[in-house]
Amino acid sequence: MPPYGDHFIVADSEIIIRVVRGFVGGRWADAGESAPLISATGCDQTRPTVVVSGATDVANDPWWGINRLMTLSRRSLIRSVAAVSATALVTGGGTARAATTLHTAATTGSAVPADWMGALPDALSLLRMTMPGTHDSGCTDPANGTEWSHTQNWGITEQLQRGIRFLDIRANGLQGHPDDSFGIYHAAYYQGITFDEVLAQCSDFLRQHPGETIVMRLKKENGTNNDVGARFKDILNVYLDTKGWRPWFLLADRAPSLGEARGRIVLIAQFDNDWPILQWPTGDNDFLSNQWFSLQDIYQGLSRPSLKTAKVTQQFDNAIGDQESALMYVNFTSYAGGGWPKVNADAIMPGVQSYLNAHLSDRTHLGIVPMDFPDFHSDTLSTLIDWNWH
Repeated sequence: MPPYGDHFIVADSEIIIRVVRGFVGGRWADAGESAPLISATGCDQTRPTVVVSGATDVANDPWWGINRLMTLSRRSLIRSVAAVSATALVTGGGTARAATTLHTAATTGSAVPADWMGALPDALSLLRMTMPGTHDSGCTDPANGTEWSHTQNWGITEQLQRGIRFLDIRANGLQGHPDDSFGIYHAAYYQGITFDEVLAQCSDFLRQHPGETIVMRLKKENGTNNDVGARFKDILNVYLDTKGWRPWFLLADRAPSLGEARGRIVLIAQFDNDWPILQWPTGDNDFLSNQWFSLQDIYQGLSRPSLKTAKVTQQFDNAIGDQESALMYVNFTSYAGGGWPKVNADAIMPGVQSYLNAHLSDRTHLGIVPMDFPDFHSDTLSTLIDWNWH
């Protein structure tokens, strides 16, 4: 018998994941009592039911809250039952980590979000995927600037572990090492992390999760005190060859298949170069496109942040209406005008989630969706990952 604690319930015809108290003999259990493994209020007991117990600190986990209920398709259930080990499902000594494992298995078709791409076929083009990302991925500390430049709470490693697969990396010369190293910046503000550290964290993740890929936009960030100008490309070559990072990168002028990209970083260039690789569209603060991408990145100039939601949903509509396109769709949910990024995200993301909920049955792909603070909006992160099975 597992100890008293919060429980997670998975029913047969749909997944019901709910934090409840132990339920014994038709009544709520008192503190210290045990609860049976197969026990769920409101569930048909003739159907297979699995209860995960022991997650007593679940209320403190950002992925979960008491009495939070979500339902998912039977298709997702089948994948999650196949993916999650028995020890993760039925255990008496787990913590909120076990709960998170169950949640992500149910929503992604994989036991943990760190491995969600592993369940997808090698032949699948990156063009035909829905991929959550982060905007200004290295900007995790308001001390490195202000709250105006603070866009993420998770560092690079945790972003990847949580399922993020697009990184928005903005770099320029590193103070004291301008000839061979990049720092990560938000405008003039150095973010306390080097490009060397970003690559080390990415390669460590890919080494541990070889079925995954990372798509990286590398932008030469203007406005810094250490601007390397046209030498940016040369310094990147130092990383690729002198520092030995080239084997980790997939440098191609087309969107690869997932099989080609597994275990590697797919580079998108936003700096002066003449290389035959994926190139970010030119322009700013608009709907933009080139031969590789269709991009929405309107980040200022709107009278209120909620109008940004309309731009995001417009780009989703564009992607849904262009499913056979040779373009990779990119749709930034981030907005910089009028308030701090975290405030704007709170205004924008509920409308984004509503759109995703309403269109999940369309069986489409949406492209890359970079976000601010996905830890505050984990429902959207999970929904975007789950979109790859619809």
